[in-house]
Amino acid sequence: MKRIAALILLASLSTSVLALEPFVVSDIRIEGLSRISAGTVFNYLQINKGDRLTNEEAQQAIRALYNTKFFSDVELERDGDILVVKVVERPSIAKLTIRGNSDIKTDDLKKGLKEIGLTEGETFDRLSLDRVQQELIRQYYNRGKYNVSVIPHVTQLDRNRVAIDIEIREGKVAKIKEVNIVGNTAFTTRDIEKDFESGTTNWLSWYSKNDQYSQEKLSGDLKKLQSYYMDRGYADFGLDSSQVTISPDKRAMYIDADVVQGDIYHISDTHLLGQLILPEATLRQLVFVKDGDLFNRRAIEATSDAIKATLANIGYAFAKVNSVPKLDKTNHTADITWYIQPGPRVYVRRVIFQGNTRTEDDVLRREMRQLESAWYSQAAIDRSKIRLQQLGYFKTVTIDKQVVPGSDDEVDLTVKVEEQSAGSLTFGVGYSQYSGIILSSSVSQNNFLGTGDHFSVSAERSDYLTQISTSYSTPYLTDSGIGLGYNASFSRADYADLGSQYASYSNSTKSFSTTLGIPVTDFDRLSGSLGIGSTKLNTYVGYTPQILVDYINALGHETIHSWTGSLSWVHDTRNSYWAPTHGGQLTATVNVALPGSTVQYWTFNGEANHYWPIGKGFVLYLDGKVGYGSTYGNQTYEFNTADGEYKAGQTIAFPFWMNFYAGGVTDVRGFQDNTLGPRACAGQTAAGGPIPQQSNGYCPGSSYSYSQPIGGAFKVLGTAELYLPLPFLKDINTARVAWFVDVGQAYPTISDFRASRLDASTGVSLHWQAPIGPLIISLGFPFRKQPGDSEYTERIQFTFGSQF
Repeated sequence: MKRIAALILLASLSTSVLALEPFVVSDIRIEGLSRISAGTVFNYLQINKGDRLTNEEAQQAIRALYNTKFFSDVELERDGDILVVKVVERPSIAKLTIRGNSDIKTDDLKKGLKEIGLTEGETFDRLSLDRVQQELIRQYYNRGKYNVSVIPHVTQLDRNRVAIDIEIREGKVAKIKEVNIVGNTAFTTRDIEKDFESGTTNWLSWYSKNDQYSQEKLSGDLKKLQSYYMDRGYADFGLDSSQVTISPDKRAMYIDADVVQGDIYHISDTHLLGQLILPEATLRQLVFVKDGDLFNRRAIEATSDAIKATLANIGYAFAKVNSVPKLDKTNHTADITWYIQPGPRVYVRRVIFQGNTRTEDDVLRREMRQLESAWYSQAAIDRSKIRLQQLGYFKTVTIDKQVVPGSDDEVDLTVKVEEQSAGSLTFGVGYSQYSGIILSSSVSQNNFLGTGDHFSVSAERSDYLTQISTSYSTPYLTDSGIGLGYNASFSRADYADLGSQYASYSNSTKSFSTTLGIPVTDFDRLSGSLGIGSTKLNTYVGYTPQILVDYINALGHETIHSWTGSLSWVHDTRNSYWAPTHGGQLTATVNVALPGSTVQYWTFNGEANHYWPIGKGFVLYLDGKVGYGSTYGNQTYEFNTADGEYKAGQTIAFPFWMNFYAGGVTDVRGFQDNTLGPRACAGQTAAGGPIPQQSNGYCPGSSYSYSQPIGGAFKVLGTAELYLPLPFLKDINTARVAWFVDVGQAYPTISDFRASRLDASTGVSLHWQAPIGPLIISLGFPFRKQPGDSEYTERIQFTFGSQF
């Protein structure tokens, strides 16, 4: 009706113009302007002094001014030879508010309104408001909310302004009550619907929202229905019709789909045609179907993708591979032909970096495996992206290609990065359930001055630990990737301050080391280090387990001097630094206290882990760790368990201050940190020997009721985690939630290993890169414990740090 009224108004105005006799315009006068400038009117009027004005030109002028949408009324009059232009300006939008919306964010709604022309400061057009109303209703319909109402309120203000208030009543989402597939005789509806996003209400609907109808989800499900059949041989499958019915109250949806299954087809022959580039025998290895196989559209499309990827790796960035099946409906066979159009082979002319405001171009360029003036390689580009992500300097990394204008064999690559904080100056207060209050101060920069170097100075004080350390490393001392690093530290730990749950002794350690890193391949790196250190040990008579006191006494030294060397290897195929979804790590490290040290020993630490995406946002993570240590050389003491003493002329045991421990928020969750494994009673018997502990860990006659963890020379740990795709945690780089199972234990020596003594727990864990610092919260439930372990269970565990 409003459109008709506007046409009638325009027609009436045109009629008044027709009554004007043509005349020569001696001057132009504009009336009615308040916000719009006269120059704007003259620009659209396109009539000048001295022009002869006709009826047709006058009509065109009126239409031009109306089309600006600045005016609600336009009239042309004649005052002698003066043309009078009378206008009524449309009001401006002084204020735009939206209320009642929860399903769609206000900012997203306003962005859409701006595209239509409804935003603060713009001219108000009621027709635009009508379009907005219909568009918002359509958006809510797509979300399954069919009883939504959008009510605009327009309030007139002074100075020809309006305030617009859009009231939204979203209503409830229509729930799917029935999904009927008709004509499916080969497969059950239940099997077909397993991968559907739409479905009737079940016990997981509160999480999956599968019972909430949306047109977008239904379209995707119908494509999945077609794929389900065509991946199982039904090459001529067809969807006859689909129908969605809504109940009168707009709260219930009924979905029906009629299918024509067709017949099962087998592959009769395969052909590769076009410009093959590579030998046909090579490309044949990428064909995932063979004669006699069931028709499988997924395998046919995978073949096309594999051939395109292979050609892209040797420079054919724009290769096209189209698969064309030819069906023999008499014999129910399919002849598949892949037509290959490689296009021109292209070079990469330039690699351009964008978004790295702090990081130097050279830091990014040295991670690039796609080089300038080299053949385009998609594999090298993909690897470059992963290496940039693994730096940890960037939130996002994208690499786009653009054809060089005027050239058909050159492209430019644009590497766009979004930088994130790679360093901090912090003063913090943290809390750990076994360390208590933690005071810390640090200056840390993983991307020092944008060079990619690492620098840090830190100090920490907790209930039992005082620690100061500094380090500096450069990962690219040479262009080939050889890195060099230095580290110096001092720490003093007094475990007696932690109470009876830990072995009561203290140590004070000073150390310095230098490390050299050597890249072997894109995925492998070797590093070696040399260092010097000293550790001063103190025991407490009557409160330290006697086995530790005897070790120090037999050694004859409270200060342990060490020359250390280490060699490590890392194989890293993870696709991201913070939150990997596929790939993994293999690491192996050997540390040796070299000859000339007070105690000559060596340790081995190994770890293997991997991430597997298993569909629908779920990621499976498996991790295994092992640690082992022993002494070597011609050392002269060994603890004799028969009489609790060390005897001269035999090999000394592994040093207890280097022991491995199990349990904790980053280990076997559900148990307190470093509490699993060998334990010993504090103090000694009247005869001077160690107090024996009972099977439940009780220590009769000891200073403490229960035995204290002392660690062991061998440790194993296994972890399985299933990362969950939670709708309120869409950015996995910020937070992830996982269900976990941990299994682990520490043993006195490797010969003491018994699988029956492994402890295990399960639960859920949250890893959050919070603004206040890294946060880990775990809810663990031990389901396998050894005698005496009940004293060390802990359901809720967390560590965090705060910055001010």
